Amino acid sequence: MLTIGDLGKATKTKVETIRYYERIGLLTAPARTSGNYRSYGERELGRLSFIRRARDLGFALDQVRALLKLSDDRSQDCANVDRIAREHLGEVERKLADLEALRRELNALIDSCDGGSVAQCRIIEALGP
Repeated sequence: MLTIGDLGKATKTKVETIRYYERIGLLTAPARTSGNYRSYGERELGRLSFIRRARDLGFALDQVRALLKLSDDRSQDCANVDRIAREHLGEVERKLADLEALRRELNALIDSCDGGSVAQCRIIEALGP
């Protein structure tokens, strides 16, 4: 059995985050010791590791919840998991496109700078009203 601190160390998750995941139902309320401390087992360790990996990959909490539900019922069609992953990939690709556009815009601003005083700075001018 693991304490909440041990679970946090094992999964590199803050204690506050573990408690939050319990409050929002991603993790079930753990068993308690006779001293009323939380007590976690391998199941909770595996589930929290799953949540952490999904979050590290950028899945939103609602997506993580849906993936957990699918994972809990292994008889479901994998197409549902695939759909969630493809939706997330689309979001990632949109963000990458936005970041690339931002990169181009910033490069153009920087390239337009001729030096001199701030009063004549093209970057400040572009940012202003």
